[in-house]
Amino acid sequence: MISKEENDRFTQLGPGTPLGGLLRRYWYPIAAAKALDEEPIQRVRLLGEDLVLFRDDAGRLGLIADRCPHRGASLSYGFTEREGLRCPYHGWLFAPDGTCLEQPNQFTDVPALRAQCATTAYKAEVFGSLVFGYMGPLPAPVVPKYDLYAWSESPTRFLDIGWSRVPCNWLQIMENSLDPTHVEWLHGKLLDKAMARAGVPPSTVLGGKHVKIGFDRFDHGIIKRRLREGQPEDADDWTIGHPTVFPYFLKVGGGHISQFQIRTPIDDTNTLYFWFSWYEVPEEFADVVQAVKQLDHVYYAPLQHPDGTFIMDTIDSQDAMVWTTQGPRTDRQGEHLVQGDEGVALFRKQLAEQVAIHEAGGDPMGVFRTDPGIIELPMEKSHRGIGAAYRNPLTEFLRTQGKYSKRLTEAVRLIDAQLGLERTPAGIGV
Repeated sequence: MISKEENDRFTQLGPGTPLGGLLRRYWYPIAAAKALDEEPIQRVRLLGEDLVLFRDDAGRLGLIADRCPHRGASLSYGFTEREGLRCPYHGWLFAPDGTCLEQPNQFTDVPALRAQCATTAYKAEVFGSLVFGYMGPLPAPVVPKYDLYAWSESPTRFLDIGWSRVPCNWLQIMENSLDPTHVEWLHGKLLDKAMARAGVPPSTVLGGKHVKIGFDRFDHGIIKRRLREGQPEDADDWTIGHPTVFPYFLKVGGGHISQFQIRTPIDDTNTLYFWFSWYEVPEEFADVVQAVKQLDHVYYAPLQHPDGTFIMDTIDSQDAMVWTTQGPRTDRQGEHLVQGDEGVALFRKQLAEQVAIHEAGGDPMGVFRTDPGIIELPMEKSHRGIGAAYRNPLTEFLRTQGKYSKRLTEAVRLIDAQLGLERTPAGIGV
């Protein structure tokens, strides 16, 4: 249980707030790079500010305030030129750094007036097929090159990027990442019941009672470990585990997937979510990988039905249900933490420590002034058998938001065809 004042301190992230100051020290994924190929102007809301991300006709990225300083019109409805972005209302032209270059309805150019009309501008860079934005003080730190971002496609590996918008505070999602025991209930027993109604046998992958859990601090955040009934003491889940990377993403994997689950804070009550996934298959299915690489690698993953109720047949939408039904920004005064919530308490302590470091003028963890090179993050290789419960190595991932991916669903279909598998009503090959 924490007080209302403490809760506000660690959940309100707008300009001028303690948390907002800390979170502005980091680079965040804000769009798939491919989105700018399709439409060079994208509306973005990040850390409580409305922005416009664009690529001008010279190929430069800009991330500036969406509100034109002239009459307040939205710049996201404007158009790009070689020099920058023009406002749709009166044609004012802004460079990627926010400089006002032209004011067509100011008939006599007054450089001092133009200088006064510069707009707020932030940094934007592309790395790992994602566009990252930075809203903090200058000079900006380097974009950390965490391992999966630096991977490339191979004859047996393909990339998939799913995204969605979750209507709740970023912290509710991150705390879930430090809560191992929910898996046996939310993604085990509850998912098995949903699968049974669809005529699919229960999964043995995510169920299983937790025998013990552990949490270890490391240079980039906290490593979460678990041991469940039937697992030996040397199981990867316990000896290696997987990390939460402070302050906003999780690395997870096992079997045939390596994935970043990214939680970009939109504002106090909304979060932009990315599933940055690499799928790998045995060499015998290399022709399948080659085929699916022709398909779009970016997809939207719905979490709710049109009536607002949550879709409950995927692991990720189950998570979204429990995050969101706590409230847009949950009141933690009424909660009662128990032993299984050790990781949640540790993350809150880490968050408080990093806010204090920022307020004292220091660089919080994960802020790099020089390029550290590729940052290899630990990850279990055989996470409770993920990806190995079926003859088709990718079948298990149809129980995640990956079911909405063109690449994954086609890969499953093609591998099923090679193996001569039939489909169940739920789409599982048996």
